[in-house]
Parts: sequence; C-alpha cells; structure tokens
Amino acid sequence: MTNNSCATNLNPAVALFHSLSDPTRLTIVARLAEGEARVRDLVEETGMAQSTVSAHVSCLRECGLVAGRTEGRQTFYALTRPELMDLLATAETLLAATGSKVVLCPTYGTILAEDATEEAR
Repeated sequence: MTNNSCATNLNPAVALFHSLSDPTRLTIVARLAEGEARVRDLVEETGMAQSTVSAHVSCLRECGLVAGRTEGRQTFYALTRPELMDLLATAETLLAATGSKVVLCPTYGTILAEDATEEAR
C-alpha cells in the first residue's frame, strides 16, 4: 500500500472526524442523541443563534449524520445512525484513559500546559 492509497482510504474517516470536530456540532449531536428536535428547540436549549444552529445542522445533514422529518411546517431532526453514539462513547473512554494529554496537545489541545498545572494544584 502506498502513502497515496493509504491517504485515499483515510479520507472518509478524516471527513467523519472533521464533521465532529466542532463543539457546536458535538453539542447538537449530544442533544439529538436524546431524541429528535427542531432547530428552534436546539436554539432554545443551547442559547446559540438560529443561523449558527441551522448551519451546523446543515453540515451534519450533508455528512449523513442527521436527517430531517417534516411534519406540517416543522422539521424534526434526528441522528441517522446509532453507531454515532457508540463512537462518541468510545471516544469518552479513550479520553478518560489518556487523561489530560489530549487537552495539552500543542496542536489541538484546548488549554495551555501552565493552565493545567494551576488546575492540578
């Protein structure tokens, strides 16, 4: 297998993980794991702007992770695959096993090493 074919084989996985890499999209996915919701419901529950929620729901729909069901003039959104929740549960297990290493990652981490040191005190 060449590097090029390996990259080609990974492209769908890269796209999947990229679609889940945004905190807003993860918030929406977590909420939809509880059951279907309208954009209006998601706006009220998250406190985000309607345009922001709509854009992220659209992204999740385009990725095939969320589908809409129209009822009258309303659209109810739901996760398309229960495996998505299995994936997120596995990610939580992995994060618990690695501790703060992912958070401290210099490329993708969310806090600086000095902040983590302060939190540990």
